[in-house]
Amino acid sequence: MDKKTLLRKIPSVNEILNMTEVQQWFSLLPRPLAVKAIREVLEELRTGIRSGKYRDVRLEDILSNVEKNIRFLSEGSFRPVINATGVVIHTNLGRAPLPVSVVQRIVEIARGYSNLEYSLAEGKRGERYDHIRGLLKDLTGAEDAIAVNNNAAAVLLCLSALARGREVVVSRGELVEIGGAFRIPDVMKQSGAVLKEVGTTNKTHLRDYEEAINEETALLLKVHQSNYRIIGFTEEVPIEELVALGRRKNIPVMFDLGSGCFVDLSEYGLQGEPVVRDIIKKGVDIVTFSGDKLLGGPQAGIILGRRELIREVARHPLTRAVRIDKLTLSALQAVLYLYMDTEKVKEEIPVIRMLLQDKEIIKKRAQKIIRALKDNNKRVFLKLQQDYSQAGGGSLPGISMPTYVVAFRIEGIPVVEIEKLLRMGSPAVVARIKEEALIIDPRTVDDSEVALLVKALKEVINRFV
Repeated sequence: MDKKTLLRKIPSVNEILNMTEVQQWFSLLPRPLAVKAIREVLEELRTGIRSGKYRDVRLEDILSNVEKNIRFLSEGSFRPVINATGVVIHTNLGRAPLPVSVVQRIVEIARGYSNLEYSLAEGKRGERYDHIRGLLKDLTGAEDAIAVNNNAAAVLLCLSALARGREVVVSRGELVEIGGAFRIPDVMKQSGAVLKEVGTTNKTHLRDYEEAINEETALLLKVHQSNYRIIGFTEEVPIEELVALGRRKNIPVMFDLGSGCFVDLSEYGLQGEPVVRDIIKKGVDIVTFSGDKLLGGPQAGIILGRRELIREVARHPLTRAVRIDKLTLSALQAVLYLYMDTEKVKEEIPVIRMLLQDKEIIKKRAQKIIRALKDNNKRVFLKLQQDYSQAGGGSLPGISMPTYVVAFRIEGIPVVEIEKLLRMGSPAVVARIKEEALIIDPRTVDDSEVALLVKALKEVINRFV
């Protein structure tokens, strides 16, 4: 059948709208969005016919695709995803998943009014940071603390409040760029502080900092290499020495930790991530880090340090522009409460649990997935194999965690097509491709998600087999 004939066989939008089976789907979407869903399907069909992809037009196929598109649109573009990549803190997938108890706390606060900025004890206006200030002080040993909407805002705010129009000394090897082209030099420029680079890419000595200090120096800044490593012929100034220099010269030392960790991961073989409490103990004046990375909480930028400096930062006009809302505050408070019990942390905070998970537990989860999919069809390839997971999110660079994965493919079907179908399915499943197979890493698949993952995989298998 030629292309023109096929194009003439395509029904109009109105013809489809008047079909009984389509009208029952209107409860899922407002009519304008249902019309949009139909038009998208028809346009994709026309494009496919013109390119030679389709050689026939069947009404049942059109209606099936319309139903799928309506259901997809009804769920909204922002929806839950099963992370089968093995990347624990996956920035594109929302970074840290929150503990169940934390989600419940958010719902409690969100469904009504709260004492966000009201002191119940005194019956007058209060400060929102008081809800987390005490917890952060107890957990880290800091004199004071506030939180803003992310770590980039935390760094920008501190530099604006403490160093605007003056110099900030930082090692050339620590002028990092993280995701989304976020660069320390650019943030410094926006803050109004003047960047003073010292040392070289691979080596910076204490004398480099000393020689750079003058009457215009406002801060000594150290940036943790949380998303990369320089190895080989390298040297950096230990934070203790930088703090001692700052004390001698009466200049505050600021440390951007990036990820921010409250658990000593080195005890579990994950090296290179400093513990926040240890950094505070070393005398650092200002510490900043993210809430949704190794802390395992909501997106936030946490600022800790000396009382007089924190108060100066809190009074800055920019603080109001970057402050956290009541939902973030409720989540952060609930996560911090969990950290008061070290045993709860390893079980109840998903990021920590996944990072420390024994690979034999992961193996059993992988085997469960394979057993659920086994049907002896020779076209379906399922194999348990060893691989490595990553922390992700600019955390623990260079560290790979041994894991077990399920390698999945269907004979004759491009793996990119399988990956796309899973990604566009309901539930959406995001996995990775390696050596012409789809790799499913159960490290980042919660036990409660296994059945949904299997369902999604079966739907793909049934489509081709």
